[in-house]
Amino acid sequence: MSALLKSEWTVIVAALVASILTAVLTFTHASAVLIFLISAIALAILAMVVGHATERLGNYIGPGATGILQASIASMPELFVSFFALRAGLVTVVQSAIVGSILANSLLVMGLAFLFGGWKNGTQRFQSEQPRAIVIMIVLAVSALVLPTIVDAIHTPAEAHEETLSIASALVLLAVFFASIPFSLRGGPVGEAVPAAEFEEKPWSLAHAVSILVAAGITIAFVSDWFVEALEPTIESWHISQAFAGLVIVAIAGNAVENVVGIRLAIKNRMDYAISIVMNSSLQIALALTPILVLLSYFFTPVALTLVLPPLLVVALALTAILSALIVYDGESNWLEGLALVGLYVMIAISFWWG
Repeated sequence: MSALLKSEWTVIVAALVASILTAVLTFTHASAVLIFLISAIALAILAMVVGHATERLGNYIGPGATGILQASIASMPELFVSFFALRAGLVTVVQSAIVGSILANSLLVMGLAFLFGGWKNGTQRFQSEQPRAIVIMIVLAVSALVLPTIVDAIHTPAEAHEETLSIASALVLLAVFFASIPFSLRGGPVGEAVPAAEFEEKPWSLAHAVSILVAAGITIAFVSDWFVEALEPTIESWHISQAFAGLVIVAIAGNAVENVVGIRLAIKNRMDYAISIVMNSSLQIALALTPILVLLSYFFTPVALTLVLPPLLVVALALTAILSALIVYDGESNWLEGLALVGLYVMIAISFWWG
């Protein structure tokens, strides 16, 4: 571990301690709320570890392949949490978490990046061509996610086949994802990765990066199971809705914290990279994570996950996609835009508090 910087070592140790503490509390049958809180912290830190390891692998496999790797494993914590939640029958939590992850990246993380970057650097400018390409893909992916809900809402003949339609939509999204891989291998806009040099940190050896990534993945699987086990009792204890738990708590614990690197880059006035990271995260959730969960649910969970979402989730998702497109169009950002994005996220989150 001599190649690791002190700060990176601290994150890894914190993840290990939080994971062990979660295990101890679970096997000693401690308070479900306490287990939930500690496991949420563990998942958030583990997400950061996965992000670090993925970035460091970019030194050896190139930015394009790193983009593919990010698309495959960057949402690993949320994948495990959602899978175990589906096995527990918490479909509303999973649907809300999927939408919540997109909202957390596109509104909360992007807003904080604009806010802190704007405070330090004033109006920031970035190349808008690549973000526009990403946001177009996001809008198309969101459209595919929303379509089954519209079919159900207006009572078309396809309403009776919502599971088949959800599977078809999932397959289409995966096809688009795999079609984007050649762009990623060429370092195209969909798979743009941030060079390790941008983080001003010493490179890890290949063995360190791979071993840490594998260890983090195994740990995430166990912690996710314990997290979901404590989730339902915590929801009842706190008197919050499953929708709020998925939209805010699960989404942030499993996905958004890792993207704090986007905020760091915005503060350093590296807006091209910051926006690429945040928007690619939303795109990966829509194109890869969501369809994988839909397909897995039909084989390994007692309840099938469909893409027929509650109307308020659909509205929030559509607003976020449209707003993201408008924001990146002019190639500029400032702290006021960031504050507005964070404010919208808070308003949406509050609206789901009761269900």
